[in-house]
Parts: sequence; structure tokens; C-alpha cells
Amino acid sequence: MKDSVIIYSGGLDSTTLLYEERERVALAVTFDYGSNHAAREIACARHHCALLGVEHLVIDLTFMKRCFTSSLLSGADAIPSGSYDDENMKSTVVPFRNGIMLSIACGLAEDRGLKRVLIANHGGDHAIYPDCRPQFVRAMSSAMQAGTYEGVRLDAPYTDISKADIVRRGAQLGIDYGATYSCYRGGERHCGTCGTCTERREAFREAGVADPTNYER
Repeated sequence: MKDSVIIYSGGLDSTTLLYEERERVALAVTFDYGSNHAAREIACARHHCALLGVEHLVIDLTFMKRCFTSSLLSGADAIPSGSYDDENMKSTVVPFRNGIMLSIACGLAEDRGLKRVLIANHGGDHAIYPDCRPQFVRAMSSAMQAGTYEGVRLDAPYTDISKADIVRRGAQLGIDYGATYSCYRGGERHCGTCGTCTERREAFREAGVADPTNYER
């Protein structure tokens, strides 16, 4: 039964969730909030939605680039290098990004008579991003259910697992991870040194899965 909206970036995590939930996904929504890597991610999202025959909607949230402060919105040179959980990666936080996107996705679900919103935050996000943590997921799901006639709920099945766990799941599904994008700098190739590239490398290594990513270094 098609009963779900998925927030779908075109990155590794949300692509895995899209494939795992494809029998229930009625709509995939990609939000363009003006990030350095938006164009690359959107292209990947369109690719996978076309392969699976999933309706895909891109929503413009570029007001966030104009109004919010984040290295993720400030060009490739602003992105720090280092491990994903380093203190300096806090500069990549876009204030309440997931809360904003989930509110819109919840409205879309309510409008279409759908029951669930899916998001692919994972355990490695908790140290840096407050709107990826379990307490946020629980509170947001409660707010969504209370604020909709349909009782729309939030489902975030990767909240307590690692990115390596996600890669293992995707490998079993045969996902082409070469057609996903993670790099916060947004270049033609993954830079290989920013926090998300470092995390991506480590996830494939820990999962024991060959990494198809084309890194600059």
C-alpha cells in the first residue's frame, strides 16, 4: 500500500531508505535549500526515482540560504575538513533544517491522505545535528500526529544504527551507490576530505563493501 512520503536528498542514506520502502512510498520530496551540493543531490534523486517509478517533487527552500548562517550554504571553501563528529563540523548545521522539511512533508502527506513521513537520519548524526536525535524524532512525530486529521506519523528507522549498517542493507538490495552524492563541497567529484566524505569512506570500509565513489583525493 502506498501510504508514505519520503524526504529524499539523493544521498546514500535516503536512497537506501527509498529502496527499502519503495512498495509504500507514494511521493519522494527533495528540498533545495541552497546548499553547496544541491544540484548534485537533486540529479541523483531524480535518477533513482525514475528507476523506481516513484513520483518526485523538488521544493524550493532557497530562502534558507538568504536568511540562515551555515558553511553548508556558504560555498565549498567554507566547509571544514576532518572527521564527521569533529567540533568544527557544527558549522555545517542549518538551523532546524529537518524540522522545516518535516513540517512541509507532513502537510503534503495530510493533503494526499497519506499516513507516514520517512526520514533517513542515522546514529552518526546525533553528535552534531540536534534535529536528528531520538528525542527530536519522538517530539516531531507527536506534533505531526496531533496536528493532522490523518494522524500522520514520522518514521525514522535508521535513528539508532550506523552508516555502515545502512551500507550493508543497501548492498543487499543491489543499490548503485555510485549514483548517490554526499560531499558537502558540491564539486563534480567527491572531495574526499570533508566530514561527509570521510564518513562515507569509513562506512564502506566498516561494512566490508566496495566503495564506488569517485574521490578527488
